[in-house]
Amino acid sequence: MKLLVASDIHGSAYYCRKLLEAREREGTPRMLLLGDILYHGPRNDLPKDYAPKDVIAMLNPLKDELYCVRGNCEAEVDQMVLEFPVLADYCLIPLGSRMIFCTHGHIFNENHLPPMKKGDILLHGHTHVPRTDYVDGHWILNPGSVSIPKGGSVQGYATLEDDVFTLKEMDGTVIRSVQLTGDVAGAAI
Repeated sequence: MKLLVASDIHGSAYYCRKLLEAREREGTPRMLLLGDILYHGPRNDLPKDYAPKDVIAMLNPLKDELYCVRGNCEAEVDQMVLEFPVLADYCLIPLGSRMIFCTHGHIFNENHLPPMKKGDILLHGHTHVPRTDYVDGHWILNPGSVSIPKGGSVQGYATLEDDVFTLKEMDGTVIRSVQLTGDVAGAAI
């Protein structure tokens, strides 16, 4: 199955529309949102076209096609307006004999790993910086930010298809792809 992975929309209606255009272009049946959907947070400037109510209206019709985890900007009030679960701290996605631990990144990250076996994968957002690194027997993956990129990166998302994780700019331009099989450090393709 092909999955579109995105993080840190932060209430930008403009970039949420771009994300949904990317989803249509990619033809993904499901989308994984790694938190910080509606609120921009006190540490970030307002993103372009900040309109959380518009983001709600765009995402609620997709409620049966979304997996989501809670970001550090999600609150109970967000769950009151969103028709899909957004308050889980993590979700697990099997990938063959390995597990993908999906979380926002403010609790579990490279410096505070969740319980994982060697070969399992940590997929998180939060830093707003895309990442595909193989560290101590684990892939550490981050799709970057849909609306507020940091560290010299651009607005983007990722796809996960079979065992290939691909970082992309919002227009679909490939930034980097890695194959997640085996114990290959940095298996870029």
